[in-house]
Amino acid sequence: MPLAADRWIEVTPLGLHVPEGGFHVDPKRPVPLAVVSHGHADHARPGHGCVVATPETIAVMRARYGPDAIGEARPLAPGEVVRLGSVEVGLAPAGHVLGSAQAVLDYQGTRVVYSGDYKRRPDPTCAPFLPVPCDVFITEATFGLPVFRHPATADELGKLLHSLAVFPERCHVVGAYALGKAQRVIRELRLLGYDRPIHLHGALQRLCDLYRDHGVDLGELRPATAGAKGRAREDLRGQVVIAPPGAIADRWARRLPDPVVALASGWMRVRQRARARGVELPLVLSDHADWDELLATVEELDPKEVWVTHGREEALIHALAGRGRKARALALVGYDGEEGEASDVG
Repeated sequence: MPLAADRWIEVTPLGLHVPEGGFHVDPKRPVPLAVVSHGHADHARPGHGCVVATPETIAVMRARYGPDAIGEARPLAPGEVVRLGSVEVGLAPAGHVLGSAQAVLDYQGTRVVYSGDYKRRPDPTCAPFLPVPCDVFITEATFGLPVFRHPATADELGKLLHSLAVFPERCHVVGAYALGKAQRVIRELRLLGYDRPIHLHGALQRLCDLYRDHGVDLGELRPATAGAKGRAREDLRGQVVIAPPGAIADRWARRLPDPVVALASGWMRVRQRARARGVELPLVLSDHADWDELLATVEELDPKEVWVTHGREEALIHALAGRGRKARALALVGYDGEEGEASDVG
């Protein structure tokens, strides 16, 4: 008889622990052996003795934290399987950012899939989410409320292109998380036909270079060095500047010429958040599954149980229960979704 997942997976203060494999999944502090889903700072911490992750995620961690941030790297490509203790571990694309993966865990006849952060929308900068049938699906719920239904990417970035046409005398500065969102915005703009140089805040350059090294064509990028104190860079009028979310409201942005301040985030669906951050042009663009996609993913996988790691757990669990599904909250803390990614400036 298959062994129930809650008999071999523990919820601990560090996160999910698999004693029979001797590893943690996305642990919040350094551990001897970690399976890491992707490179955002709320999931990938430095200092682990050994990291099992995709080659791209290992490259991201080294770019962000330094070459010595990982004691030992064990790259695992999607489709490959490694045995850790008595547990077989595989990775499957999650569609979140470059290198993001779901952890596929098999032990004594039970398969558990830990989604990490994921999205179902097409993204030209990373591999798409791969549905993996399982007994237990451990899912995020960052946007687990019915209000969060993400619009089409082309429609949102079309707003930016329209604003550029209407206000050619103004610089357009777009706040975007350093890992994933910035590169996606740039690549999507290229696919929509925007072929002018795009200017980067210095904090984004390293990860844009890494994406290029992994075959993502971002077109011509130039540094967006602000003008001298008290003076705007006049040559940035009518141009697109990409910057970390924290930079669009500080003194750096005030030296851009009459900027239209935009922010690319799923949270821009909530207009109060846009107004509170001084965002003139909110762009609802998320790297997480929205409400409909969370529910559709569970229906597609048809697991016996759903465990919800973080986000808006209560609403998702209630909706799943109404569909006759067994679901429970793990109430993991320290995984902040797009809010946590806002600090990803390195």
